[in-house]
Amino acid sequence: MNKLYYIDQYKQSFSTRVIKQVSENDKETYVVLEETAFYPTGGGQPNDIGYIQNVPIINVEIIDNEIRHYLKEPLKDEIVQAQIDWERRWDHMQQHSGQHILSAAFAQLFQYETVSFHLGQETCTIDIQTESVTNEELFQAETLANEIILANKPISTKWITASEVELYPLRKKPSVQENIRLVIIPDFDYNACGGTHPATTSEVGMIKILHTEKQKKNVRITFICGERVRKQFHLKHETISSLSQLLNAPETRIIDSASQLLTKLKESEKEIERLKEEIIAYEVERLIDIRAYVGPFHTISSVLPNLSMKELQKLAKILLQKSTNTIVILVSSIEDKLQIVCGRTEEPQHKMNQLLSTVLPLISGKGGGSEAFAQGGGDLSYSPDEIMTKLLNELNISIGTK
Repeated sequence: MNKLYYIDQYKQSFSTRVIKQVSENDKETYVVLEETAFYPTGGGQPNDIGYIQNVPIINVEIIDNEIRHYLKEPLKDEIVQAQIDWERRWDHMQQHSGQHILSAAFAQLFQYETVSFHLGQETCTIDIQTESVTNEELFQAETLANEIILANKPISTKWITASEVELYPLRKKPSVQENIRLVIIPDFDYNACGGTHPATTSEVGMIKILHTEKQKKNVRITFICGERVRKQFHLKHETISSLSQLLNAPETRIIDSASQLLTKLKESEKEIERLKEEIIAYEVERLIDIRAYVGPFHTISSVLPNLSMKELQKLAKILLQKSTNTIVILVSSIEDKLQIVCGRTEEPQHKMNQLLSTVLPLISGKGGGSEAFAQGGGDLSYSPDEIMTKLLNELNISIGTK
């Protein structure tokens, strides 16, 4: 493998030589450098990005035992100057070291071992080997982790051989048998790791656990470290301040005020439902009183604004239950959409799904149902009155029933 020195945590720029450059499918170019400080994806930590000769690096991976730096365009020079995106690197160093500290805290306090780690763009996660974790355990682990950060302990690295592994109290066995690199926080954590880390625990800044979730037989813990904690606090502070103003309540009473508001909202929704029931009952009586008698059957037709499909269906079914030898046609417009319901009693034998299908193409609509009851909707390319007229004309009756 080409020589690495990404373990030198604070190397932000360096000069080196290009020893290999390959263009794949005329779309991607990667280079292999004689020496590199760019961290390749691995161990739960994303790759570094940055520039080589001002050409952006979009990915760094270890493939076929070489570190490949994927670029937006080929390089022209053999001796090159490289620059790491330091803000991203520092963030990764804080998150990765924070993970070591938090995992060690869970192991030390409760013997919960970490089985996986993921460093995401917004948050980090560890999966710990337990089926449940209490809020008190989370609080204790977070407290211990932050005490270690405040203690400003050194974070050192050491290369050892496989035969030396047993000399150190490692949290878990290394996944490799050679070139084993230890990351050590004295008297607290010894862990085999190839990732990037700051020089002291204080540089991690702070650790904050955000939430947990069940993950098969483990528990997944979402957390953030360092600068991410400050950004998260700033975001939540702005949100709480805005809610405080909206609810006209001090921050300490936001939860109570929001609960009271939700209670009132639920009560209002119940009242709205009750009033809708009254409206439907009124409409039933009104429409039955004005129903038209044409030949061997009655027709009840009405344009009713701002009724949902569910409400139209309910109204139509009640009307049919209270009627005999009746056809019901209801049309409503709501939120720039047309809603149509057609239904009949056992007699007459008109097919409601066929009646509805005569107007659906006019409104780019969709719908369906049976011969006895059908529903559909579409665009407001025709007014509700125009659609009603077309439906009534299909039955060869007049519009004197509105």
